[in-house]
Amino acid sequence: MDSSARERPGPRRGGASPPLRSAPGSHREGEMEDGICKQEMLQKKNAVLVDGVVLNGPIMDSKAGEKFVEEACNIIMEKVIQKADDVTEKVCEWQDPETLKQILDLEMRDAGESHQKLLQLCQDVIQYSVKTSHPRFFNQLYAGIDYYSLVARFITEALNPSVYTYEVSPVFLLVEEAVIKKMIEFIGWEEGDGIFNPGGSVSNMYAMNLARYKFCPEIKEKGLSGLPRLVLFTSEECHYSMKKAASFLGIGTENVYFIKADERGKMIPEELEKQVQRARKEGSAPFLVCATAGTTVLGAFDPLDKIADICEKHGLWLHVDASWGGSALISRKHCRLLHGIHRADSVAWNPHKMLLAGIQCCALLVKDNSGLLKKCYSAKAAYLFQQDKFYDVSYDTGDKSIQCSRRPDAFKFWLMWKALGTTGLEERVNRALALARYLVEEIKKREGFQLLLEPEYANVCFWYIPPSLRKMEDGPEFWQKLHQVSCHISSVICSLLIYLYAR
Repeated sequence: MDSSARERPGPRRGGASPPLRSAPGSHREGEMEDGICKQEMLQKKNAVLVDGVVLNGPIMDSKAGEKFVEEACNIIMEKVIQKADDVTEKVCEWQDPETLKQILDLEMRDAGESHQKLLQLCQDVIQYSVKTSHPRFFNQLYAGIDYYSLVARFITEALNPSVYTYEVSPVFLLVEEAVIKKMIEFIGWEEGDGIFNPGGSVSNMYAMNLARYKFCPEIKEKGLSGLPRLVLFTSEECHYSMKKAASFLGIGTENVYFIKADERGKMIPEELEKQVQRARKEGSAPFLVCATAGTTVLGAFDPLDKIADICEKHGLWLHVDASWGGSALISRKHCRLLHGIHRADSVAWNPHKMLLAGIQCCALLVKDNSGLLKKCYSAKAAYLFQQDKFYDVSYDTGDKSIQCSRRPDAFKFWLMWKALGTTGLEERVNRALALARYLVEEIKKREGFQLLLEPEYANVCFWYIPPSLRKMEDGPEFWQKLHQVSCHISSVICSLLIYLYAR
C-alpha cells in the first residue's frame, strides 16, 4: 500500500485508536481499494508517473460519483422538495449547539468517509436544518420556495460557472444582460448598466464607492490623502450596511449624517437640506444621499422626488436602497410607492426577497451608461480581459466587479421570470401586500392589540397590551412597563418558535 494513503500518526479525538482490521465500507478498506487501483494503473501500458502520482489515470471513480449524486438527489427530493408545503412536518428539529456538533460528526479526517456515511450526513443536515420553505417558517424578508429558481440553482451548481468573460460563461453573461435591461425598464430609465452582487449590503457599498469615484476620480489611484472630508447623508431608519460601507471604504462612520425621519419612518427632506448646508459650512464635501425604498422595520418609502430635488440642487449622487421595496416596481398597483425612483443615479434591488428568487439574488443598477462601473472597478487584468479576442469583448463584464469569480445569480431570476411571466411576479407582490392588509384588519378586531401605524408595504407593526396595562394612561410609566412586557414576550416567542420548530 502506498504510504501516502495511510493515516498519519498522532493523537485522535476522544483517544480512540485506529482499527486493526478493516470493516466493510470503512476508511481502511477505502485506502486498500485506492492502493489496489493505483497498482492497476501502474501496470497500464504507457502509464505516466511523476513523484509517485499517475498523471494519466482517473482522478476519481466517475461511476461511484454519479451514483452518489443520484442517491443524494433522491434524498433532496424526498426530504426537502416533496415536504416543502407539508404543515405536519417539522420546521426544524431543534438541538442546542453542543448536542448538534456531536450528532453531525463535524470532524474532518485524513481518510474519506464511505458513501453510505456521506448520504447519512446529507440526511442529518436536512433533518436538523431550518426548512425555510415550510408554511410555518416566519422570516422578516424571505420565505417559501420557487421551483423554477431552485432548478436554476441546481443547473448552475452542476455547471459551476464563473461569470467574468464571455468565453467561459457565454449563456449566463447574456442572461444577466437581459435581466438587468428588464429591471432598468421597470425603474424607468431609458438606458443604464448594472451587475449582480452577493447581497444588498454589497450593492450599497458598490454604490457608495461609485458615487465617490464620480465625485473625485483621482481617488482610485491616489487614495484618500489630500482629499477634503467626504460626507454622505442617509435616513436614521436606513439599513445598517450604510455604516459598514462607510467604515470599509475609509469614509468613516462619523461622516455619515443620519437624517431625521417622520413618524412613519420616512426621511424628512427639509432636514436633509439643513444637514447638507451644515456640512458645507463645516468645510466638508457632501457627495452622496442614500434614500431607502422599504425600510427594514416599518417598511417606509422615502419621498424620492423631493430628495432628488435636493440632490440636483447640490450636485449629489442619489442612491436608492430598494433591496426590500424594489419588487413593488413589478406591480402596477403598488409601483407608486417608488414614485421618483427614475431620478436616482443608482438602485439596489433584491429579487430574492419578495419575489422568491432564492438567496442570493441582488442587483446594483446604475443610470450611467458611459462605462462608469468599469472605469471605477477595472484593474485591466491582461490574462483575462485581452482586447484582441475573436468576439466582442464588451461582453466581458467581469472588470465591472470587485470580484473575479462570480456566481450567475441572475439565472435563477431569469428562469423564474420566464416561467411565471411579469404577471406572475406581479401577483406575488400583490398577494404579499394583500396578506399584510388582512393581518391589519385582524389585529384591529382583537382586544389588546394596538396597530403602530397603517402599513404602506408588507411590514405590519403592532403592540400587544396585556390586561394589566389596558386601562393605564398613556405616559412614560406606561411605555416603560410595556417595553418590559415586550422583552418578556420576545423570550416567550423564542421558546414558542423552538416548540413549533420541533413539532
